[in-house]
This record gives sequence, C-alpha cells and structure tokens, in this order.
Amino acid sequence: MKKIAIIDYGAGNIKSIQFALQRLGYEGILTSDVDQIKEADYVIFPGVGEASSAMGKLRISELDTLIPNLKQPVLGICLGMQLLCNGTEEGATKGLGIFDVDVIKFTSKVKVPQIGWNTISNLKSGLFSEISENEYMYTVNSFYAPVCNNTIAETDYNGNYSAALKQDNFYGVQFHPEKSGNAGENVLHNFLKM
Repeated sequence: MKKIAIIDYGAGNIKSIQFALQRLGYEGILTSDVDQIKEADYVIFPGVGEASSAMGKLRISELDTLIPNLKQPVLGICLGMQLLCNGTEEGATKGLGIFDVDVIKFTSKVKVPQIGWNTISNLKSGLFSEISENEYMYTVNSFYAPVCNNTIAETDYNGNYSAALKQDNFYGVQFHPEKSGNAGENVLHNFLKM
C-alpha cells in the first residue's frame, strides 16, 4: 500500500483531498510529523489561505526546511504550489524556491478572486496522461504564477498563466484536482503513479 502524507500546517481543503484519494482507493495521512513525511512514498502539499501566515506556520514546525529536501514525488495544490515558488506578492512572502518564478496578483481589470471552472492547455507532463487539451478544472485564486520554464500546463484569465509547474520530483497545480471531477481525480491518480 502506498504511503501518502498530506502536509498538515493548518491549510484548508484537507477533507476534500482525503475523500478524493479514498475514491481512488488510497488513504492519505494528515501529518506534520517530519519522519512520517520523510518516509511517505508520496507527499501532497495542500493550501487554501494566505501566503505569509502559511509560511509562518511552516517555519514554526520546520517544514520550510524539510519540504525542499524531499526526494519522493511532491504535489503542491493551489497555495501549496505558490509557496513552492521563489516568492509571492501576497504579503511580500519569500517562498521555498523550488519553482523559479514569482507569484503575482491578478490585475484590477478582472474579477478577483477567479472562482470557477477554467480550461487547461499545452499539457506537457505525465501528470496529464489521458487528460484532453482544454479540459476543465476548478480554480479559486487571486494570485498566479506567470508562464515560465517550469510550466507544464497553462490556463487563461486575462492572459495565459501557469496552471501547473514541475521541477524534478516536485509538481504543482493551481487548480483543485480534488474538486475537479473525473479529470481532477485522473491528475491525482497520475501523480500517484509517478
């Protein structure tokens, strides 16, 4: 049985991730224990909330030094993905520096936060195996990572930005796979085959 650690640092959307994993036949353990996270086969780094307070919580539990050194596949979701970047304009927060890009706020020309279904395109990873170009995924975000060398999928909201990022064993998705129906569960399933 695969050991899946869901990093617990007080971020929201945990239950929906656990339920999505259960529907796929897996169990995710919610934990902030360094040894449990190190020993897991897969690590999910979720996040709903505000960047600077989230980074503060990671520092208190020393997860900010653990996460960048993990060797197994790691999936950052939403704020989790943004915290894996160099930094974010939200609270002028320094990130974990896995993805070489800075997260910025949407322009005032669009409704913020972006909430709802949006298509993903230019899919460039096994993370999107058997997922069609322009598939819909569920998104809630006020900040975004511009398209960069780490981009493996794009979406459009007043211009293209990164829907997903990859660097070595680290993956990040801006959308919520656990709330994106069958296509989102496919992303989780593909991640758990990495």
